[in-house]
Parts: sequence; structure tokens; C-alpha cells
Amino acid sequence: MPTTTSITSSSSSVSSTLPSLNKVPEVTLAFWIIKILSTTVGETGADYLAVDAGLGHGVTRAAMAALLAIALLMQCRTRRHVPWIYWLTVVLVSIVGTQITDFLTDSLGVRLTISTSVFAVMLAAIFTVWFRVERSLSMHDIVTRRRELFYWSAILCTFALGTAAGDLTTEAVGLGFAWGTVSFGILIAITYAAWRFGGNAVLTFWIGYILTRPFGAALGDLLTQAGTDGGLGMGALWTSALFLSVIVMLVALAQFGAGSNRNVRAAE
Repeated sequence: MPTTTSITSSSSSVSSTLPSLNKVPEVTLAFWIIKILSTTVGETGADYLAVDAGLGHGVTRAAMAALLAIALLMQCRTRRHVPWIYWLTVVLVSIVGTQITDFLTDSLGVRLTISTSVFAVMLAAIFTVWFRVERSLSMHDIVTRRRELFYWSAILCTFALGTAAGDLTTEAVGLGFAWGTVSFGILIAITYAAWRFGGNAVLTFWIGYILTRPFGAALGDLLTQAGTDGGLGMGALWTSALFLSVIVMLVALAQFGAGSNRNVRAAE
């Protein structure tokens, strides 16, 4: 996936709502690792809270939506990129995005083919409006409040779309968790290769961002589901705890690095 600065269109529309500091992390290997882990936690965490912890789907949806609203408010109010706030928001978006698709499928009976198509159209609409207003979809230029709102709207939609597409592939189509993980992994590798051979960095970034959602979801199901259902039987609790531990470690390193960089700049 893209890890370097890509094309950036006109920035004349940048407002003074936020300082000219990018509010999102650099796209590095660590970024993609945390993203995939967060995606898996979104799948396993939602299942654990709703089923294993006994909270029920209604309470879990309400609680996670409230926490996401608080995290988004914190993220928008910061004047710079704060790793722990950003990734907390991503984890909560992952859980809520999963719950949105599950609610449509399990509670309302919406077919996965329909929800996948609707979310794809919604995401395309968000990107279209974003580009027409800002003339850029670059993840390296989230420097105004408006761009940040476009960014998080797209992120939430990618998680809902990825969940629907992943469930459609692994369950409705019958590919299974293992082959679903392999298949989406291959698509991610193809996207990475396309970027390496000169593909548009913004386009490949967003394709990769979408694909890592069903990949992480399939991986989560593969690890947590019982062997009779095609999984490895690790359970949602242990899988979530393991992946969250790695996320916390990587985010702590990023937070420490961000603090060190600020201290160096202050000393200069």
C-alpha cells in the first residue's frame, strides 16, 4: 500500500478552522499493521461484547456509538495528530461499522448484495463531493475541519462496506474464512504491487483501505470461530485481547515518537 506522499491538488480552499498540520498519521508499514489489527478487533470485539459478554446487540450498538461520538469530538478538537486519539477513533469506527452492517443483515433482513452495493454507492458519493469541494482526496492533506469530516465519513463507510463485502464473500458466496482471508490478502498484494509500479497513490491507498476491512474481518472470524464452522477456535475474547495488546504497543511507540519530535522542535 502507498506509504509516501501522493498527488495533492489545489489547497487554496484550506480554511483557518484548523492549523496547517495534518491530523492523520503518515501512511507507513506500521499504519497498515495497526489498521488491519483494528479491523479484526472491530469484528471480534463487537461479537464479544454483544454475545460473550452478554450486553446484547442493542446495548452494544448504543454504547459504541456514544463512545465513537466522544472519540470523534476529541479527534476534531485536537490541533495536531495525537496517535492514541486517532487510533482509538479507528477502533471504534471499526466496531460501529461492523454493527451497522450486522444490524441491516440480521435485524432488518437486508441482503448482503444490496448492502454492499448501497455502501459502495455511498462511498463513491462521499468521494465525489469531497473532491468537488476540496479538489483533493489526499490522506496527507487533512488540515481543515471540513476535510477531516469528509475523511471520517469515508472511513466509516469503508468499514461498513468492507464488512458487507467480506460477509458476502465468506458466508453468502461460501468462500469460507480461510479462503476469504487468502483471497483478500491477494487483492491487497495486487494493490500494493500496482502502487509500487507507479499506480496513483491516493487511489491505491483507498482501495487498500477498503480491502483491509474484509481481510481483517475474515482473519478475525478464522481465528475466533469454532473448528466446526471453519475457524481455529481461539474465541473472541483472546483474539481481541491479543490484537488490542499489539495495537496498544504500536500506538504507544507512535505516541512516544510524536512527543519526542515535538520536544526536538521546541528545543530548536
